[in-house]
Amino acid sequence: MIFRQLFEPDSSTYTYLLACERTREGVLIDPVIDTVDRDCELLRALGITLAFTLETHIHADHLTGARALKAKLGSRIAAPRMGAAACVEVGVEEGTPFRVGDIVLHPLHTPGHTAAHHAYVQDQESAPRVFTGDVLLIDGCGRTDFQGGDSRALFHSVHDKLFSMADETLVYPAHDYGGRQVSSIGQEKRGNTRLGHGRREEAFVALMAGLRLPYPRRMAFAVPGNEACGRCPPDAPEEYRERCARHDQG
Repeated sequence: MIFRQLFEPDSSTYTYLLACERTREGVLIDPVIDTVDRDCELLRALGITLAFTLETHIHADHLTGARALKAKLGSRIAAPRMGAAACVEVGVEEGTPFRVGDIVLHPLHTPGHTAAHHAYVQDQESAPRVFTGDVLLIDGCGRTDFQGGDSRALFHSVHDKLFSMADETLVYPAHDYGGRQVSSIGQEKRGNTRLGHGRREEAFVALMAGLRLPYPRRMAFAVPGNEACGRCPPDAPEEYRERCARHDQG
């Protein structure tokens, strides 16, 4: 299997490329519009046909590259089935494996950061991987104060589903703001300052309620744009309208 972890620095977003060596088909998890040209060049260099883009959730801090990649490469747009927009061509849900060639991802409904958030588990002969989106970050977690966020739901998504995995399971989050690339379930159970150390549910809920974080600076246009799979809304800043036009999204 071909695997690449890719980084977009402005929103500190990780995009993940997984591709089947036999079929040369691939999937990009959480692509970003800012890096569409980079992703296309990488796919060409590796000789990979992009079969799908796959979202963990509707992002509030950047525009997805799903629509632009579909326009350029003919890839299909996949995202959590619950609440999926009309532009989503393949709805994923827990209990139904998502396949690209020989690659199998197991969706897990992990609400809390957003109501429809999903993580994706990839079993391997070596340590399994879980792509956790924003619900579990390295030494942290996503916020829970908008888009159907719920601190209690996030606590149970992590403790009941993610922390029940083998300690050696590798954790690949959708963001990191300190240059870290990968963690493990065991490391997060022991050391996550929000969810580890045996922290109880009530203490976690109180912690999240006290964060009082400012909203992401792109949220006003990123959320409606991502509800349309990465189409720039009319009120997007000029720099984003230019990017949409450059990628010929229509």
